[in-house]
Amino acid sequence: MNSQNHQNIPGEAPEALITAIRKILRPIVRLILHFQVSYPYLISLLKSVYVEVANEEFALDCRRQSNSRITLLTGVHRKNVKRLRAEESEAVLAPRPISIGAQCIAYWLGKDRFRSTDNRPLPLPLKTPSTSPRQVCFDDLVESVCRQDIRPRVILYEWIRLGIAHLDELDRIVLNTGAFTPEKDVDEKLFFFGKNIQDHLNAGIHNIMGKKPAFFDRSVYYNKLSEASLDELQYLAAQLGMTSLIEMNQRALRLQKSDAGNNQALYRMNFGVFHYNDRQEKMSAHPTTDTGTGKTDADQVSIHG
Repeated sequence: MNSQNHQNIPGEAPEALITAIRKILRPIVRLILHFQVSYPYLISLLKSVYVEVANEEFALDCRRQSNSRITLLTGVHRKNVKRLRAEESEAVLAPRPISIGAQCIAYWLGKDRFRSTDNRPLPLPLKTPSTSPRQVCFDDLVESVCRQDIRPRVILYEWIRLGIAHLDELDRIVLNTGAFTPEKDVDEKLFFFGKNIQDHLNAGIHNIMGKKPAFFDRSVYYNKLSEASLDELQYLAAQLGMTSLIEMNQRALRLQKSDAGNNQALYRMNFGVFHYNDRQEKMSAHPTTDTGTGKTDADQVSIHG
């Protein structure tokens, strides 16, 4: 890294941190360029986040956080700090239809009454058939989340539009995926992208800063694999990942139910699984170059975190 890159970096910031930040920023910049978000807008957004984090998380005990101290911490001019602190922060909440949809799928995968004996989500009729009064239906699933607040048929049509569910030959509603992963609506994808990446970063940063207890954050890395091997591992990742997510979802639902009424039940958790390969990148890059590190493509094997 050349000296120009270091000129505004505090002396205590390790070079490995700057390298890690560059790696994190590359896919983010790729995404925002795809959506034509300009550099000046990003800088304005980053400035407000600097002030927000310094204000909320770096206050001194028993002292009011001053604009001058935030300027000292962030390098943001004091007049901008004053303006940004006066602006009301926008709460990042799940749009209501997304929240309801995600909860419905969590219940469908997690509650015994909506699962088969082999632990799969049951195909559900829209309403309970008169010939089988004890059979659960899609109405039961939706009403377990939002009561009479929203019509189940509205959710069904939206799920069909997004590719989340379909109707089988018996007109039963069948879940297409094991999680809330709409194929067509970018708003849902972006909401969960932001939430999940934020929590993954929070876990990793917690561990890097040496806080205890450490969060589980591990990965398996291999290179020099054929396309056939990538296909096999991608299929295995989907199987193993979905199994762990379903088991965690079922356990979390039971614990949430047992915690009902406990005034100490104040916390949230997020458990995720990811899998990635660089097949698409290699199509436009030199086949012996590691596009993530710039190192030559020697054998690399690791389980780390």
